[in-house]
Amino acid sequence: MPQERPQRVLVIGAAGGIGSALVRQLVASGAQVFLAGRDAARLGALSAELGLPGATLDAADPDAVDALADRAAAELGGLDGLANCVGSLILKPAHLTSTADWQATLATNLSSAFGCVRAAGRLMKSGSGSVVLVSSAAARVGLANHEAIAAAKAGIIGLTLSAAATYARQGIRFNAVAPGLVRTPLTKGLVASELAEKASIGMHPLGRLGEPEEVAGAILWLLDPAQSWITGQVLGVDGGLANVKGRSG
Repeated sequence: MPQERPQRVLVIGAAGGIGSALVRQLVASGAQVFLAGRDAARLGALSAELGLPGATLDAADPDAVDALADRAAAELGGLDGLANCVGSLILKPAHLTSTADWQATLATNLSSAFGCVRAAGRLMKSGSGSVVLVSSAAARVGLANHEAIAAAKAGIIGLTLSAAATYARQGIRFNAVAPGLVRTPLTKGLVASELAEKASIGMHPLGRLGEPEEVAGAILWLLDPAQSWITGQVLGVDGGLANVKGRSG
């Protein structure tokens, strides 16, 4: 249901490509936003530009997410929405993935998502609240050399579904988006050459890569209290990568 007061939203990973696009869309919608992220310089610049409160955070530590969420709720007067846009990228076959790589991938992606779920379950009031996590098309279709990141992002899907069930009686919604390859600073190296870009585009049936604003728009829609009957969903924003057979020729 629509609410009269502005939506109060915490965005973690706010200075990244998708996160910053989401922040701008939230501000345009009239929401009150608290920014969090690891890169102090980029976060500070975004905070200063938009006049929004923010704080640095290592989201891989669920206890740090708890403390940051408490601060955000105190400054905003409560929390209605939470989006976790933190992520990493590792493209290696399992036999070349070190234990350190594996643990870092799980911590950055899955532990940060768990921290968000835990904080939201504790802070959001019954009958309201929406959490959106970011998974990946790689969790829904087999892609070579994606073992670590696919496992972490698949864990986010399981986390989303379980949290949606746990908190349904409280009216708190949990959903996820699962992007394909999106043009962000994180993925810039994957399309650094014309050949690599052409190969990446060819994986997506719609024939192009995604833009941060497109994924952010899906997150914005799921956060909106108007979508009060949507929970436990994984929305593919992937140019058809996970579910549609690619073009031939």
